[in-house]
Amino acid sequence: MIRKVELLAPAKNLQCGIAAIDHGADAVYIGADNFGARVAAGNSIDDIGQLCRYAHQYNAKVYVTINTIIFDSEIGQVENLIRKLEEINVDAILVQDMAILKICNNIKSKIVLHASTQTDNRNAEKVKWLKSSGFKRVVLARELSLKEINEIHKEIPDIELEAFVHGALCVSYSGACYASEYCFRRSANRGNCAQFCRLKFDLKDSTDKTILKDKYMLSLKDMSRLNSIQELLEAGVTSLKIEGRLKNVDYVKNVVAAYNQELDRIISLNPDKYKRASAGKSVYSFKPDLNKTFNRGFTDYFLYGRKQGIASVNTPKAIGEFVGNVKEIRHNSISVSGTKSFSNGDGLCFINENQQLEGFRVNKVLNNRLYPFNMPENLKPRMALYRNNDQLFENMMSTTTAKRKINIRMVLSASQNNVELTIQDSDGHTATEKIYYISEAAHKPQDENMRVQLSKLGNTPYSADEIIISSDTGSRFIPSSILAELRRNTLKKFSSLYTSQHEEQPTPFILPETIGKDIISAEDINAANVANRLARELYNELGPKDAPEAIEVSNNYEVSGTPIMTCRYCIRYEMGYCTKQSERKAPWKEPLYLVLKDNRRFRLRFDCNNCQMKVYAEK
Repeated sequence: MIRKVELLAPAKNLQCGIAAIDHGADAVYIGADNFGARVAAGNSIDDIGQLCRYAHQYNAKVYVTINTIIFDSEIGQVENLIRKLEEINVDAILVQDMAILKICNNIKSKIVLHASTQTDNRNAEKVKWLKSSGFKRVVLARELSLKEINEIHKEIPDIELEAFVHGALCVSYSGACYASEYCFRRSANRGNCAQFCRLKFDLKDSTDKTILKDKYMLSLKDMSRLNSIQELLEAGVTSLKIEGRLKNVDYVKNVVAAYNQELDRIISLNPDKYKRASAGKSVYSFKPDLNKTFNRGFTDYFLYGRKQGIASVNTPKAIGEFVGNVKEIRHNSISVSGTKSFSNGDGLCFINENQQLEGFRVNKVLNNRLYPFNMPENLKPRMALYRNNDQLFENMMSTTTAKRKINIRMVLSASQNNVELTIQDSDGHTATEKIYYISEAAHKPQDENMRVQLSKLGNTPYSADEIIISSDTGSRFIPSSILAELRRNTLKKFSSLYTSQHEEQPTPFILPETIGKDIISAEDINAANVANRLARELYNELGPKDAPEAIEVSNNYEVSGTPIMTCRYCIRYEMGYCTKQSERKAPWKEPLYLVLKDNRRFRLRFDCNNCQMKVYAEK
């Protein structure tokens, strides 16, 4: 059986959403005015409705993020939001708070539910529980390996699995990070993360010895799995997700185009196994290049198992593409070795001798000699240069960079009393319209004029790759106005075949009578963050009954046995001192601490049995 696969793109706003569709996305995810895990990326119902109408022309889908925890006082607002999203034919919502299951059950909502990665989906038990709860799709934890993804798929083959393939990485399991709330009263589970993991720390041991100073110890490189798409599909992934609801439209264009081309290539080699979930092909006026878009350097994370080099400890900022080494420095200019070309306005950066990132802007370029606006004081010969702002590429990306069209076949036939047009696509969609018109024999063949009139598809999402004029039709005179009217009517009917699929909602959501009979405890399925009465009722009724209350509700900021971060990333492993894989003796006395500039300390605990690092706050 051929399996539909989806490229899922982020949309900060309507402009980004339309750009994602134009550049090849099969679906986009976007936040509404509230309750999205990126509080700075909210959108009106009108804009989301407009995006739905645009996406549905291509049979692409729109998912809305309602993936924060919800307070009791907000339950009514969430219910109203879900009703409005149903009205504009949103295809699904991404959910963290289990109260939404209760809400959808109570209002008999027909909206499809996807379990957000914020629900901390890192094992088969959790995925099985979510499926039995009524979720159609589960967004897997970023930390999972190919082997783990495949094992989940084999155990629960009849649920859609969504996996991240590109973008920024949270160092903690999503939904299990309380550092921002603890330190700054800005809850990551409420969409207001203060990016604790991008802060600078000193690493100290129990004797207060400084192991590393002024390093971004929890800042990870960005994910890129462009070269692993086929393996992810073979492991059972349905949807390939690009991170970035805070990113600008240039990021969306470039990254979506790169993954769209790779996915099309894989499908062309495996037409009997996969097909795209939406219609249409995108044609680009640029060459996608992930190195030219914001990134902190790339890692495939834990996809092929644990490895070193996944952190970006020198800077949490974008480094960009390597462009060469400094060959010579004169008093106001720099020459660069290598074959890269440069433009006025390029932004370049380097890691100085103190292992800190510095940057400068290019004012003028003469061959391979660069004249900065201000000469960087700490730049030395032989240092590596990176370009994190490519002016030529940015100028190009500010223009129209893609057109997406659905190829159609048009067949025109006529008799003495009527003229008929049929439109078909490669997926089998067919529409036929007829106009009653008494035609007469033409004085000269009309085939060419008929093709010209039918091919006038303008700003529609269609391109006629074949126009067939049936026998004898070309010998009849049919006015251009009749042909234009017939073309419009048939296209309208054909388009409705796409949009109607998104208007036909499934049956109302009904909570099962039991979910967690086999669930021993909340820990089995990483259940947590209960912030309202409906979520508590659901867990009490369906199990497990011991899901912890959210810190945002309890206001219990005292140091306890609960870590403020739970990470698969391990500082000790990253530094080469894993006790399971290395015999090197560490030059410190544990426990280790991360220390901020204001002297707040955070103890590290290494759970080697589970290959996890946990971060605890110290008074």
